[in-house]
Amino acid sequence: MEGGKPNLPLVYQAVQALYHDPDPAGKERASVWLGELQRSMYAWEISDQLLQLKQDVESCYFAAQTMKMKIQTSFYELPPETHTALRDSLLSHIQNLKDLSPIIVTQLALAIADLALQMASWKGCVQTLIEKYSNDVSSMPFLIEILTVLPEEVHSRSLRIGANRRTEIIEDLAYYSTTVVTLLMTCAEKSGHDEKMLIKVFRCLGSWFNLGVLDNNFMANNQLLMILFQVLQRDETSTNLHEAASDCVCSALYAIENVAVHMPLAMQLFQGVLSLETAYHMAVAREDLDKVLNYCRIFTELCETFLEMTVRTPGLGMGDLRILELLLICAGHPQYEVVEISFNFWYRLGEHLYKMNDPALHRVFKPYIQRLLHSLARHCQLDADHEGVPEDTDDFGEFRMRVSDLVKDVIFLVGSMECFSQLYSTLKEGNPPWEVTEAVLFIMASIAKSIDPENNPTLTEVLEQIVLLPETVHLAVRYTSIELVGEMSEVIDRNPCMLDPVLNFLMKGLREKPLASVAAKAIHNICSVCRDHMAQHFQGLLNIARLLDSFALSTDAAVGLLKGTALVLARLPLEKIAECLNDLCAVQVMALRKLLAQDSSSGKSSDPTVWLDRLAVIFRHTNPIVENGQTHPCQKVIQEIWPVLSETLNAHQNDNRIVERCCRCLRFAVRCVGKGSASLLQPLVTQMVSVYQVYPHSCFLYLGSILVDEYGMEEGCRQGLLDMLQALCMPTFQLLEQPNGLRNHPDTVDDLFRLVTRFVQRSPVTLVNSSIIVHIIQCAIASTTLDHRDANCSVMKFIRDLIHTGVTNDHEDDFEVRKRLIGQVMEQHGQQLVTQLINTCCFCLPPYTLPDVAEVLWEIMVFDRPTFCRWLETALKGLPKETAGGALTVTHKQLTDFHKQVTSAEECKQVCWAIREFTRLYR
Repeated sequence: MEGGKPNLPLVYQAVQALYHDPDPAGKERASVWLGELQRSMYAWEISDQLLQLKQDVESCYFAAQTMKMKIQTSFYELPPETHTALRDSLLSHIQNLKDLSPIIVTQLALAIADLALQMASWKGCVQTLIEKYSNDVSSMPFLIEILTVLPEEVHSRSLRIGANRRTEIIEDLAYYSTTVVTLLMTCAEKSGHDEKMLIKVFRCLGSWFNLGVLDNNFMANNQLLMILFQVLQRDETSTNLHEAASDCVCSALYAIENVAVHMPLAMQLFQGVLSLETAYHMAVAREDLDKVLNYCRIFTELCETFLEMTVRTPGLGMGDLRILELLLICAGHPQYEVVEISFNFWYRLGEHLYKMNDPALHRVFKPYIQRLLHSLARHCQLDADHEGVPEDTDDFGEFRMRVSDLVKDVIFLVGSMECFSQLYSTLKEGNPPWEVTEAVLFIMASIAKSIDPENNPTLTEVLEQIVLLPETVHLAVRYTSIELVGEMSEVIDRNPCMLDPVLNFLMKGLREKPLASVAAKAIHNICSVCRDHMAQHFQGLLNIARLLDSFALSTDAAVGLLKGTALVLARLPLEKIAECLNDLCAVQVMALRKLLAQDSSSGKSSDPTVWLDRLAVIFRHTNPIVENGQTHPCQKVIQEIWPVLSETLNAHQNDNRIVERCCRCLRFAVRCVGKGSASLLQPLVTQMVSVYQVYPHSCFLYLGSILVDEYGMEEGCRQGLLDMLQALCMPTFQLLEQPNGLRNHPDTVDDLFRLVTRFVQRSPVTLVNSSIIVHIIQCAIASTTLDHRDANCSVMKFIRDLIHTGVTNDHEDDFEVRKRLIGQVMEQHGQQLVTQLINTCCFCLPPYTLPDVAEVLWEIMVFDRPTFCRWLETALKGLPKETAGGALTVTHKQLTDFHKQVTSAEECKQVCWAIREFTRLYR
């Protein structure tokens, strides 16, 4: 912090401003200043002083939070000899501030827990805390708070204590767990009617269950378990206490997921939960939704825990199918939020049964799934007084989408056709109210695609009936009928005689504002599936496309319609495609021209993205089959459109969003005609490079990668593309070399390495022989630390592919040249690269990136195993062996084992497993 240590009155002033300044700018200034203070070394001393002075809640909360943050992220700043003093100081603060505010107590408890986990010299911290505070009633709440957060923090992502220390702590906590449970039992017995204390006890017990260290024989016979279920059975239990008890039972059930190992405790929990059915019915009778939801959570967790048993031995022992009855009782509750809790279980049950593929088992579970589907259809009903179409985006709309997904996942147990026919017969034989009809059609739409459309008279009959629906039926019924028709595209493809009546039916919907978008989506689906049959209707599609904005369509629906039209266009005879594509693009091109003319006369800037997106979707999906030697039918059209796209790009060159859409449009135009876009290459590259010098939009790098992909194999284009790369690299490196440049511009990193990877794939010798390669490799090594999924993936792929060109003998003439060039690259950068990758794995990257890193290390090793062994050894020697708290991070044996596992690996996945295990020592 500049200007040395700030004085306390100044810190108070800033805290007051943060909480009470009426001016948002004042708050923001205070927040920035306090953030700087928290990152500085002075934060330790100032927090300690603020907590000692105990002036007000705000300053104490800020100090407690700062203390927790410093211990979590900057513990290394303190010399080891100060750790004991810090511990004693924190314990003294929590004792003095215990009555000031619960949130301050929680922050200090977290600070103490995080210190205990990192401070190797504090042995048996649980025992010392219990001995020190358990006899003082007034200290009990904060003692239990510390004992609650301690197990929670063991797996905290903020603390990188490493696997060795974590194992040591878990063993330590397991050793003292019975002492903790006994303390909690005593608290529960003494609490009497002190509800707050009981809530704390249950939260703490749940935390120890979650860590998985409680002895299950000890717990199975423990009074606390009985108290838990008594609380849940009692009608008069308050909402807060009920929730705490429910959370605790759910944690216990989750902890015994491996039931066979925890049999005594599993038996007790199983019986305990089954005993709650009456309490559930009482909560329903009292219309207490909070409690109903809690019971449903418990029942669902029970089913999840005993899923394996239920599937392996249905109806026997703890495969008792009464637990499914509990969930179906919940499914009968009128509020859809209740049944929604159980969705994950039903999905997992379906997945298990699908994998086991045992017809006898399917028959056992079929009636349960049938009853579930019946409940779901009822829950999907709109209110009888609902007006208009169903909403997709509100909570109920999202619930219906989740129902649709679940039905698709479990329908195989009932049989799609059987279910579809039953649903249809309820409509055909009865005369249900509109809301029932709509819900039935909705479920039918969910399963329509999973039915075999071949020679299926029921499906054809359903289609015939739907297209005859009068326009007088409720709007929501018409809406969902249109959705169903869109899902039945396969049936229409098998029965082309239905195409005309279906399209007439959908055209009526397209002309009505509330139905337009769903009708457009259905037409899009039919175009995608029935491309050949739709070719005769192309003129009709073209007419719709010309008048697109006269229909009340959402942006997505309009783009979808154009996609469908383009898919059909690609099936027309080649000689017709150019003219029809021209017609299809004309509307969008005219609109862009009009905007350019308006903008130049008015000096204002209009948004062209709608038209650019529409052109992009047309180019993307117009992919006719063109024989070798034939001119691509789209080539001429794209050449004619280029000037408008070029002008639009120039006019909006400072607007990243619009430039991105321009580049996307050009990308699909280039992809559409491939080598046929050669005449655009020179002007396009010139314009990209010139705009990029002033406005470095990363999408130009991406577009560059598309050009390299298309033209990189052409001898005559390679030098021009290399010049483009060098011209784009200069501003890119300037951008990324700024402070935090890599972190602030992950899209640029991503797109740069996509571009150079394309070069490696298409013309490696051109790239590796160039002067720019050294800078690109240095940039790649620096970028390996970047914790950004796409950017990191692109960087690793570049390095992997680069080395791979020197490994793979593809019998090309230039293999020996490539091998020599990659040898020079590795000689220059190999050690730095391996050291950086090992450090990055241990300290910077999340576990999901490790397979990519493993591939890079594997390629280096395949290229030159003996040298790689030396590089890896040097990298491992440089790693820290101890944590800031004095705990051993890695033993000599662990280092040598890892080195051996990697260097003796015979396939890449062995390297990946080794890295995964090894990096846990630093997490």
